[in-house]
Amino acid sequence: MARQPVVRANDWGSLTPATLGAWEPTKSVTVVVPTFNYQRTLPYVLAGLAAQSYPSHLLEVLVVDDQSSPAQELPEVRPDNTRIIRVEDGWGRANACHLGALAAEGEILHWYDADMLAHREEVEAHARWHHLVDYAVPGGHKLFVDPTSLLGSDPASVRDRIAAGEAADLFPGEEHEPHQWVEDYWAKTDDLRTAGPRAQRFHIGMTGSVTKDLYLDSDGFDVTLRLGEDMHLGHSLAQAGGVFVVDREARSWHLGRSQVLRRAEQVNRYNDPYLADLVPTMRPKRNKRGRAYQVPYLEVVLTTGPADETIRVVDALLDGDVPDLRVTIVGPWGEVHEDRVQPVEDPVLETRLVHRSYLHEPRVRLVESAPDGSDAEFVLTLPDVSLAPLPAAVAALLDDLERTHHGARLLSYDSGAVARLERTAARARVGRLSDGGDDHDALLDESFGVKTYDATSVGFVPVADREVERFILPARPPMDPDKSETKLRRTLEKATGEVRTPPAQAPAEEQKRGLFGRKK
Repeated sequence: MARQPVVRANDWGSLTPATLGAWEPTKSVTVVVPTFNYQRTLPYVLAGLAAQSYPSHLLEVLVVDDQSSPAQELPEVRPDNTRIIRVEDGWGRANACHLGALAAEGEILHWYDADMLAHREEVEAHARWHHLVDYAVPGGHKLFVDPTSLLGSDPASVRDRIAAGEAADLFPGEEHEPHQWVEDYWAKTDDLRTAGPRAQRFHIGMTGSVTKDLYLDSDGFDVTLRLGEDMHLGHSLAQAGGVFVVDREARSWHLGRSQVLRRAEQVNRYNDPYLADLVPTMRPKRNKRGRAYQVPYLEVVLTTGPADETIRVVDALLDGDVPDLRVTIVGPWGEVHEDRVQPVEDPVLETRLVHRSYLHEPRVRLVESAPDGSDAEFVLTLPDVSLAPLPAAVAALLDDLERTHHGARLLSYDSGAVARLERTAARARVGRLSDGGDDHDALLDESFGVKTYDATSVGFVPVADREVERFILPARPPMDPDKSETKLRRTLEKATGEVRTPPAQAPAEEQKRGLFGRKK
């Protein structure tokens, strides 16, 4: 049915990777090593990569020097096919990794930080997943260690010991610290197999890998990020259909504690505004109401119809319990003109009314053709403007999808039309799996799960029945200020359940007196 194995949600346990040392790789790998002033540890990183079990003719190492001072030079001990490129524009790890991805010649991209020391099978362990499916995003196991005892060693001797399978013995007697918060989540989710869409939040790029095709199909690294780029990349790869694999045989030493472990509170404080804006799966970092974000949680796509019905549907969406959304209206907006015409007889009046209603609404986009994809976590595609959701309907459907980890909800109309609420990651996965002749919904159901509801049974009503509350401000004479204050306090009491009374007036004799004893 599909051109490659189907993984349901993030349950990568259905895949059977090759046994290390007992298979024949065919795909080329580029290990991208971003570096900024890592002159002390880079020689050992490259020594470890020079000892890999992966065939040397399929292995390229690309060192990306992010304007180190002095400029980074390649050490003598390194893999056969190693080159260095310099960052000319921008700065930061995300920028360097993206530059490396574009310059890489390998079919597989393997990110590897300049303070990581690989065990012999590290690259091979990653690459075997990419020989199975083109949408795997494996991550390796790492232990943090004090590198002091290593840094005086000859890199050639380190290479030889790793090649002999002795990487685990390089730090005898040293304390080894696991990546604890990652390990804890792995333990809770059977190494991410039951994590579903939340798996992307635990993408750790210092030992991550991906096919170059999947990377280019995704939004890739956001080169403006200075921290948190791994989590954002995880979101980008999930949106492109990625499945996140934990491979405990892809082992590495981390030479020193990471900045996140050393300064976790400060790093999280810095990251929160960026990740909240860019990664909708991190909903706990977002406000429940009152804010819009660069990447919305939900995108709704509909084609404009008669103005009154279209406006009612869009207003109903904006009035609902999911304010974190974008509404994309497809229509012939280029027909709206400023030529002289009798306004109420304008041939494009219906289009004009919708256009003007949302021209300055920041959560609405007016486009000429339906978008091919979306950066939102979910996409709701409406077939027409005959039904509108009640305030709680869309939020309830999204919660239904989140609880089940499913890929879609299909909402059937009496007319036979169908509205589709789909997880963007699921749509992308199906696109990668399908060979063109597959039944889209059957493959979507197989890979994520689909359920169909009658639209009117889950909060969609005829558009004429959906009223959006408007302000009421009748003409009236001015109210007495004391009476207005009483209404103010009653309104607040009703809203909060708290009785709000004005501050007690102090007795006359206790009132402050001004100059010469006069009462103020």
